[in-house]
Amino acid sequence: MNNNNTGTFLAGFLTGIMAGAAATLLMAPQSGEETRAQIRQTTVELQGKAEDAVNEARAKAEAAAADVKRRAEELQTQSKVILEEGQKQLTQAVEETKKAAVTATAGQETEIAKKPKAIPAAG
Repeated sequence: MNNNNTGTFLAGFLTGIMAGAAATLLMAPQSGEETRAQIRQTTVELQGKAEDAVNEARAKAEAAAADVKRRAEELQTQSKVILEEGQKQLTQAVEETKKAAVTATAGQETEIAKKPKAIPAAG
């Protein structure tokens, strides 16, 4: 359940408990003043329980958010390392390709210089 659904569920659950408690007290065979006092006491107790439940849910949500943030930061750091390594390998490959091209070009120039030049026929 996400945090919004959890809060909605808790609010509904506690409202149901309070309604049930009030109905039970109203149906009980006692004086009106005793019933009102019990309703007040039960309301205070349930309000305290509701606050505790909300605080607990909030603490769990904050802990989950902190965990998600920590994991996101770890993934960001790992991605950065992988990207830097990839860039390093790409730069190295480009340099090696340049060296190979220079070597190949120099080799071709040497071969051309070694070949005897044909003398054009006089005509």
